[in-house]
Amino acid sequence: MQQWIEQVVEQFGYIGIFLLMCLENVFPPIPSELILPFGGFMTTTTSLTVGGVILAATAGSVLGALILYGIGLLVDVEKIMHIIDKWGHILKIKKEDVTKADDWFDQKGYWTVFFCRMVPIIRSLISVPAGMSNMKIWLFLLLTTIGTLIWNTLLVYGGAKLGQSWDVILYYMEIYSNVIYVFIGLIAIYVVYWYIKKRRSNQ
Repeated sequence: MQQWIEQVVEQFGYIGIFLLMCLENVFPPIPSELILPFGGFMTTTTSLTVGGVILAATAGSVLGALILYGIGLLVDVEKIMHIIDKWGHILKIKKEDVTKADDWFDQKGYWTVFFCRMVPIIRSLISVPAGMSNMKIWLFLLLTTIGTLIWNTLLVYGGAKLGQSWDVILYYMEIYSNVIYVFIGLIAIYVVYWYIKKRRSNQ
């Protein structure tokens, strides 16, 4: 995948970065941690500029986030409620659980959208619950753009500063990603434990 991404950026420049970042948001396995530092490096060997790469990457990211936000709007809370009416007894999920999660996102979701834009994988997926909770689109766009801009700027500048050693960033980003995944895994385990304990206490 790395070779393909490098070829796209080398051949299509800003347009290639824009399309790759849009695709990265819709299809998270494509890593922005590779696209952005390499784009930064390309500013040292081509006519691409740091500002131009950041702008193209941010525009592509926001477009991709909007696509997932739109999917979230289509799969809204009411439709989930209908699914729970039919399958909730099998999935062991109650309407109250969905309502609580939706209420939490309505109250805290804006911070979640902002900070998650700087977390690999989740930076893309967070757009779906934002759409499902009907977060105001202007607020979603504002927080998504700011969070994305910070992430993109750090990685593009890093690639530009390191030059031919830009791929060193990949090593540190892998460590960062693994720490995040462990943290998320621990939270998931705690949530499952809490949910099971709660159900048993209600029986």
